[in-house]
Amino acid sequence: MAKGGFRGGYPGGGNQMSMMKQAQKMQQDFLKMQQELESKEFEFTSGGGAVKATMVGTRQLQSIVIDPEVVDPEDVEMLQDLVLTAVNGAIKLADDETSKAMAKLQGGMGIPGLF
Repeated sequence: MAKGGFRGGYPGGGNQMSMMKQAQKMQQDFLKMQQELESKEFEFTSGGGAVKATMVGTRQLQSIVIDPEVVDPEDVEMLQDLVLTAVNGAIKLADDETSKAMAKLQGGMGIPGLF
């Protein structure tokens, strides 16, 4: 056996325990962040406020509010475009907020596969 021999435990001992504690804290922080995002509302308007879409972080659409003044039976396509824009805008807001929260959680570690 090499001089000094094997003294038991893991090579780097304390370092591995520190990494495990850090991983557990990250997991707890992730779950907390996930719960906060799921309950948060994201609202986006289009057409100068004519259509408003509200969704929660789980990507469930909560409501669509349409100003009656923009309901023109002769121009349904415009209303459809406004609804699509509002819904897609709300989705993007939720995605951006999730990405920011994940970046903050990672602390610049750049962990692959986490958004």
